[in-house]
Amino acid sequence: MIGYTTLGTNDFEKAKAFYDKAFAALGARRTLTNERMQGWGIKGSPGMFAVCKPYDGGKAVSGNGPMVAIPAPSQDVVKQVHADALAAGGKDEGAPGDRGGGFYGAYFRDLDGNKVCVFKVG
Repeated sequence: MIGYTTLGTNDFEKAKAFYDKAFAALGARRTLTNERMQGWGIKGSPGMFAVCKPYDGGKAVSGNGPMVAIPAPSQDVVKQVHADALAAGGKDEGAPGDRGGGFYGAYFRDLDGNKVCVFKVG
């Protein structure tokens, strides 16, 4: 149902490098790119994840409650993405593990404080 999502960033170049590393294990590659937005996608999947400089020129701020969730093909990939995000400078918001009901997830915050979950169901 979701076509794409964007998260604001205050350091565009650092954000691009962070997500290149964090999403490598997912097989995500850079897609849409321009002077204020960088997207990543996975071949065969219609969705896109992007970081952008706020259009209004203001400061990008993270929220308390908003979160983006990215599906992974396996629990091992969940673990790898979480580890790669932390190694790239992200903050741990929940180590990989079973959250109940067959949902296996891990949570991190990016360099701008945006919360991201990577998960596997089943």
